[in-house]
Amino acid sequence: MLQANKLKASLQAGDAVFGLMNSVAAPLLVEMLGYAGYDFVILDMEHVSLNPETLENAVRAAESAGLTPLVRVPNAAEDVILRVLDCGAQGVVVPHVRSRAEAEQIVRAGRYHPEGQRGISGGRTTGFGTLDLPSYFKRANNEIMLVVMIEDRQGVEAIDEIVSVAGIDMVLEGAVDLSQSYGVPGSHQDPLVQAAINTIAESCLHHGVPFCAIPREAQQLNQWIEQGVNAFLLGDDRGIAFRALKSHLSSFKNLLSAEVLDEQSVDRASA
Repeated sequence: MLQANKLKASLQAGDAVFGLMNSVAAPLLVEMLGYAGYDFVILDMEHVSLNPETLENAVRAAESAGLTPLVRVPNAAEDVILRVLDCGAQGVVVPHVRSRAEAEQIVRAGRYHPEGQRGISGGRTTGFGTLDLPSYFKRANNEIMLVVMIEDRQGVEAIDEIVSVAGIDMVLEGAVDLSQSYGVPGSHQDPLVQAAINTIAESCLHHGVPFCAIPREAQQLNQWIEQGVNAFLLGDDRGIAFRALKSHLSSFKNLLSAEVLDEQSVDRASA
């Protein structure tokens, strides 16, 4: 059954929140993220081959560990948003939002009357009927988060119109795709890209819409906090796991190398 959205409550209270993108389609890993202390997870359907059953189990895993599950959908199609929310996600993240019209489409798909036109169903979101439909409609409209990603020059240029749409709960930057849109593909630290991200953040702060930053260097975290930002996406679990595995292996290989060198030194001294 749809529960209170801890992420939304924390943002409203001004608390700092930290999340990860889930790129490894494994509910067990999602559960681990919750127990590791993260506040939210974005389950990725845009770049990851994630089937509906695994998605629903990943949402369950997040719920069991006190982790707010959001889902990045491939696009703003109403049928995709509907199925994601019906499986129990507490929010959707829509990539490549470029206009006010697209933001309004997301709200129509993600909210019930009078705020939108989301299709009506029951199932696990109502506790299989434990919560009556009118009560669920009210809870869903209050608790579900609608998040837009700005990843294109057009979206940056339309950011004031996008964040002025009632029902948009948070904005997430997409620096890598922005770099391509600005003609410097892969250079997410390029001044053009960083200026675009600052434009997005300033508009969000002006309109009172939470902005989620992606700190890519240690000093950026404090810079964002000084600007009034309190939501942070700290990368993806796939990259973190890969780097941790490499570091773990290297530590033992380096230890072995050091022992071999020590033995060689002893042998030379004894010769």
